[in-house]
Amino acid sequence: MRNQTPRAAARSAATLLLTALLLTTLCLTTQSATGATAPARAAGGPRTWHVGPDRALKTPSAAAARAHDGDTVLIDAGTYAGDVATWTQDDLTLRGAGGLARLRAAGASAQGKAIWVIAGDRTRIDRLEFSGASVPDGNGAGIRQEGAGLTVLRSRFHHNENGILAGANSASDIVIRRCQFSRNGAGDGYTHNLYIGAVRTLTVTGSLLWGADVGHELKSRAATNVIIGNRITDRDATASYSVDLPNGGSSLIAGNVIIQGPSSENPTLVSYGAEGLTQESRRLWVVNNTFVNRRAAGTFVALAAGSRAHLRNNLLVGPGELTNLDGVPARANRRVGPGGFVDPAADDFRLRAASPAIGRGVRVPKRWRARWEYVHPTRQVRRPVVGRTDLGAYERR
Repeated sequence: MRNQTPRAAARSAATLLLTALLLTTLCLTTQSATGATAPARAAGGPRTWHVGPDRALKTPSAAAARAHDGDTVLIDAGTYAGDVATWTQDDLTLRGAGGLARLRAAGASAQGKAIWVIAGDRTRIDRLEFSGASVPDGNGAGIRQEGAGLTVLRSRFHHNENGILAGANSASDIVIRRCQFSRNGAGDGYTHNLYIGAVRTLTVTGSLLWGADVGHELKSRAATNVIIGNRITDRDATASYSVDLPNGGSSLIAGNVIIQGPSSENPTLVSYGAEGLTQESRRLWVVNNTFVNRRAAGTFVALAAGSRAHLRNNLLVGPGELTNLDGVPARANRRVGPGGFVDPAADDFRLRAASPAIGRGVRVPKRWRARWEYVHPTRQVRRPVVGRTDLGAYERR
């Protein structure tokens, strides 16, 4: 190899120095025009962004403008009024840090739709609160879900026109766990505490849904619905159905306490297929629920003709018929008074030792069992196996 001339050697050294400086800059941080510092992406991996009044990124919307697929956004506990955002990235985790991060609409909306519009896929939301969403067309939401796949944990939705509103997406799976939905609805009957369009699956567990304004506590057009171990109660509200599955679908409603309040505008607690059984499956299992009707009359489970329903091990408290159809397979469903429960006035329907519901249940195929029990507020525990199954939403320990 020939030796370099002094001038060539100098050029080579300068080139190496410039390359090193560029690599160092890329591997450390970048500085935006606004002065916000982005954390380093290790070997092309995801980044974590911190949001808060004392952070470089002051608001969630600032993070929405900078995050990339797979990133995590940690939002300091506190109130963010009038800050709305559209999230377009996939595989995001959006989490409150140090407590609930409270997002109040305060008259603002993203795209005229919601506090947050989720356009990316497989989003995970944890420890956030959404309130006050109201838009000109009356269909505002805490979250408008437009992507495929959403998991919401330990979050609250209150005083919105819709708590969560999810559009039709046959590739979307939505999971709601340990959340609270309260006082949502615009009072028009078309907006609800939780409204899920024609997605692939909806799973709701360990959650509290109460006090919808005229609309339903839970409405879902999903092809598959799994609603286990929740408390769904109208309290003093004018809600309509407690659970509305208007298009059918393969559905399990199990281990829930479902309470229709005295001011409910509809006498039915659970409605299946009321708008036509358009989903491929017409199979419904209603198992080990405690149904409470505080109206003067009603129907606990209303079924469209052609439904393939099975009703087992449910407790019925208050007046009303179990179902509206003849010939529905129904076993071990029992009407009881309030005396066998711990504190029915406070919606605590755990069984007392003297309850006639203890040990009276019949066997249910494993796939359709009540695997969870609701623990107030917004928790869930595994339902134990203690001898023969008890009736209703709780197994007596």
